[in-house]
Amino acid sequence: MSMAPTQRLSPQEYLVRERRAEIRSEYLRGEVFAMAGASYEHTLIKDNLARKTGNQLENGPCRVLTSDMRIKVDASGLYTYPDIAIVCDEPQLEDAVGDTLLNPRVIVEVLSDSTEKYDRGAKFGHYRQLTTLQEYVLVAQDRPLIERYVRQADGSWLLVVFETLSQSFAFASIPVRVTLADVYAGVKLAEAGS
Repeated sequence: MSMAPTQRLSPQEYLVRERRAEIRSEYLRGEVFAMAGASYEHTLIKDNLARKTGNQLENGPCRVLTSDMRIKVDASGLYTYPDIAIVCDEPQLEDAVGDTLLNPRVIVEVLSDSTEKYDRGAKFGHYRQLTTLQEYVLVAQDRPLIERYVRQADGSWLLVVFETLSQSFAFASIPVRVTLADVYAGVKLAEAGS
């Protein structure tokens, strides 16, 4: 998320503007933040993981949505576009337009230098307020590293790390397993892993 707000708007004004905009923006407490474009590696990793996950969920109740689907965190008012969102129940949408999801089960963010601190910190703080969210997954784009946070019964989050290309990454709340080699297929990595 770019940290330079453009102007203050109500949520309704933001949605009207965003639905006509050519460039996507995130929204929080009256401020609109232009989103930067993604690198080739970022896009490839996101698409690899979304495709492999979607294929395994075919004909089941879960659907994989990529970064065109806006998510709203009702509790904090954040509107954002995660790299991947997975919904398994009947989608709850903010309004009849149907472009803002309220009930993701899983959110995945591919990290970049400009977003990593935000994705790990403040953005995760917002996401934790989604009562439907069971998993938050962070994927590095410069080395084989996937961090899976799973909500526990007491509300805490348990971290499991996957960091070699030979490992399989498994979601905890959906029946999907993908090798890191498949997630990073076609990506030039600084550290090749094993």
